[in-house]
Amino acid sequence: MNASTETSQGGSLDTVKWIVVFLLLGGAVFGNYYFGEESVLFRALGVVAAVAIAAIIALQTEKGKAFFSFAKESRTEVRKVVWPTKQESMQTTGIVIVATLIMSLILWGLDSLLYEIVSFITSL
Repeated sequence: MNASTETSQGGSLDTVKWIVVFLLLGGAVFGNYYFGEESVLFRALGVVAAVAIAAIIALQTEKGKAFFSFAKESRTEVRKVVWPTKQESMQTTGIVIVATLIMSLILWGLDSLLYEIVSFITSL
């Protein structure tokens, strides 16, 4: 897609919506700070309400609709995944632990060998 097609899709109304979204989110942060003396419950409810309203407005934009569609498709794809059983997970974890131990012993041995070689060379 070229740049002119992408810019004509959104329009100036989407820009206004995004400005409102960012103002709402900024207002939530500022309000939480400004009303620091109030109850945490009321501040949390205010922030949740502001974020919810901002999300609703953001979903009305072209990019918001595309994101929501992507999220639905992603959820569908995650449902198609064949997840490992508990036994497979435990076996894989055991293999990783054993491989890590073996590699750490090999690296420790190489480090010790190189240390001894360098000590021998520098003591000459």
